[in-house]
Amino acid sequence: MFTETDLEQIRRRGSTPEQVTEQLNRFASGFPTLRIVASAQVGHGIIRLTEEEENAALDRWNDYLAAGGEVLKFVPASGAASRMFKALFEFADSDSDTFAEGSAAHIFLHHIHSFAFASQLDEACRRIHGLGIDALAAAGRNRDIVRALLSPEGLNYGGLPKGLLLFHPYPDAPRTPLEEQIVEGAQTAANADGIVRLHFTVSEEHRPLFEKKIAEVTPEAERRLGVKIEISLSEQKHSTDTIAATPEGTPFRNDDGSLLFRPGGHGALIENLNDIDSAVVFIKNIDNVVPDSKRESTIRYKRIIAGLLMQVYDRIETSLALLDGVTPDSDTLDRIADFARTTLCIADLRLDGDDDEAKATFLREKLDRPLRVCGMVKNEGEPGGGPYITVNPDGSASPQILESTQIAPEYAHLMAEATHFNPVDLVCYTKDTNGHRFRLPEYVDPDTGFISEKSQHGRELRALELPGLWNGAMSDWNTVFVEVPISTFNPVKTVNDLLRPIHQ
Repeated sequence: MFTETDLEQIRRRGSTPEQVTEQLNRFASGFPTLRIVASAQVGHGIIRLTEEEENAALDRWNDYLAAGGEVLKFVPASGAASRMFKALFEFADSDSDTFAEGSAAHIFLHHIHSFAFASQLDEACRRIHGLGIDALAAAGRNRDIVRALLSPEGLNYGGLPKGLLLFHPYPDAPRTPLEEQIVEGAQTAANADGIVRLHFTVSEEHRPLFEKKIAEVTPEAERRLGVKIEISLSEQKHSTDTIAATPEGTPFRNDDGSLLFRPGGHGALIENLNDIDSAVVFIKNIDNVVPDSKRESTIRYKRIIAGLLMQVYDRIETSLALLDGVTPDSDTLDRIADFARTTLCIADLRLDGDDDEAKATFLREKLDRPLRVCGMVKNEGEPGGGPYITVNPDGSASPQILESTQIAPEYAHLMAEATHFNPVDLVCYTKDTNGHRFRLPEYVDPDTGFISEKSQHGRELRALELPGLWNGAMSDWNTVFVEVPISTFNPVKTVNDLLRPIHQ
């Protein structure tokens, strides 16, 4: 199947022929569907904290930081912003400067001075066309305005990552999501020494731009926030790229005959996360940020879920100490099993049986794993991917975050019953009770990837997506879902989302 040239290409990427063959076999076999027990709801898989419990969690987080606990914020930031501007690309490529009333282009141009980048766009229009935004609009040259926003000759917003776009206006200067993530990190995750550690995953193409922006904004942010900021960057490893296939399932080849490899999706970032040396790691999407004046709820609940993480970790640590090398008495064992059932929402016949030895062995195995607490938001719109209770490969059931593409048709009724969705608001504990880092790729369920249909230069191909970072890549983690308010979820999926009051 592979030529000597192919094998050399595979080796250069850090992969093996066996790995690539296994990927190609997936195109033929597909991925098995997951068995779902129920959609997670409050009282069964999702915790709803009382005000007293929230305050206790806040206290626990403050205690952790005061004691010198390790903490880092991990932000996937390599995604291009092109999807934000899909409607504007279509308008720019059209053959008319007119647009329908209420269309995305109409809303964008009508409110153009409300965007944080309006001043920079006006300068780009003057540089390219000799006229500012208002003059071009008066002349009916609307596409020229949009092209100045998207094109490399202008602001190049169609080719930049979201993290480097101007999102929010401020009296002194507008800020990018990168800067807002730094501020949020300072307000939630500054350690006892006043150090804020952040890690951004970026693309190789855009790394120099991130490095330049970080160098520009860090000194002022440190002065304004009164902290020391340490930022590291990494790129998705080429060894995690997956081979593309033709519709017939054979290796897809480029025009020069070489094999085509594609990034394996955000699930590949489990390798980057595995390289992080921090017990506690926050994970949040780059675009879910708000200005200073709208961040109070976000900060409070970031701290709450971090404190809840530490409370759950405390119970795990105590339980594993009781299970260390011995089988506790039945009463102690039952209390640990009850914790696994109620807090971690693990279901298995071994937890309910009379065989104490089997129960202790099962609990040791299940408790000694990476831990995550995930904020879940009430579903106020359409049902879709989110928190579910699913059956694991070992036959036990536990909480999982699923995308709608992972849910088989026979479980459509569970999607309709879903009460919450996943805003990607996680805090993780990635070390064991001895302080050693877990080897995170060992806790990935490889059967939870999926296949998508793509194209390359007009040729159809099939692409293999690895198990998602907070989906199958964390399938074998201990997981706790906790309800957080909708005010903590403010993503920017289209450019006009920036016009929402929360972003102004």
